[in-house]
Amino acid sequence: MKLAIMGAMPEEIAPILQRIGTYTTSEYAGNKYYEASYKDVDLVIAYSKIGKVFSTLTATTMIEHFGAQRLLFSGVAGAISASLKVGDLIVATKLTQHDLDITAFGHPYGYVPEGSVFVEADKEMIELSKIVANEMGKTIQEGIIATGDQFVADEARKNWIGKTFSADALEMEGASVAVVCDALDVPFFILRAISDAADMDASFSFDEFLETSAVESAEFVMKMVDKLVR
Repeated sequence: MKLAIMGAMPEEIAPILQRIGTYTTSEYAGNKYYEASYKDVDLVIAYSKIGKVFSTLTATTMIEHFGAQRLLFSGVAGAISASLKVGDLIVATKLTQHDLDITAFGHPYGYVPEGSVFVEADKEMIELSKIVANEMGKTIQEGIIATGDQFVADEARKNWIGKTFSADALEMEGASVAVVCDALDVPFFILRAISDAADMDASFSFDEFLETSAVESAEFVMKMVDKLVR
């Protein structure tokens, strides 16, 4: 089995590479990929860079070029739900693109013809995450994650996304990764640690909490990997 572990920023995969310890580095399609053997499985690890285009390219490369059979995404997100606080973990049950808008043609927000508003994550890995959370003594929240090519630091925009999609958190890569995995029939799991509240203070709190939130998310994902390789 070959597993892909993906983040958007260097900070999101740095704790994973540190834990792996030994890996090889290769370059493909303008990005770096880190390969390693871990408990009798092969891993390919990468950060995509920010946004839907780069995450689409990276997820596709990990599957089509490196042969990944499952994909786990570790990263940070902004909270929409009032129940989510900085440092909390949210597992995506389904994802949507909040900035996809062809409502002028009578379609709902987030919809693309021959597609759907939401893409559902792998239920088996979601159930596995509950076991991991229990063993780690952590609480995780399941919910809808909304993705768009914009860093949301505006309360009105945040509330609109929450109301329109019943979304609990938002970020800039998850839904595009979900579209790729769904199209290529690769099970995927997306975990986000909350780094900010996606409001007027988001741009100030993001940098402060990015590193600690990324460590929290990465630790959880590696526990997921441990379960998957057993």
